[in-house]
Amino acid sequence: MAYVQPWQVRYYEADQQGVVFNAWYLAWFDEAFTNFLRCKGLAVSELVNHGIDFQLVHSEIDWISGVRFGDDVSIAVEPGRIGTTSFDVHYTVLRDDVATCTAKIVYVSISSDGAGKQPVPALLRKALTQAHADGSP
Repeated sequence: MAYVQPWQVRYYEADQQGVVFNAWYLAWFDEAFTNFLRCKGLAVSELVNHGIDFQLVHSEIDWISGVRFGDDVSIAVEPGRIGTTSFDVHYTVLRDDVATCTAKIVYVSISSDGAGKQPVPALLRKALTQAHADGSP
């Protein structure tokens, strides 16, 4: 079972066609992943305090239908592949339990002091693998 983040589309997130501007999806995914980690007992600030951070290195988004101002949506978060220094997270935006878009984001684990990439730390690996093991949010 995926972690699910509820979201109501705000006025300023809609473009001139009245649908959510594509860049907002990445912001939504960032917020949902932060809350997923918090739900697993891991605050991003805790990682940073341990000298660890992560950054987006690749994203793929496939839109199925538009989402509009005022729509209530949910953002499902599911960890995917976990490598040595990178990991994937899959997202689905749902309106009335119907997917409006799907995405895969690849993150790389980095040192928060700017020293470069590093192995996915045990704290983060545990949060990601726990979601696989028990199927819970």
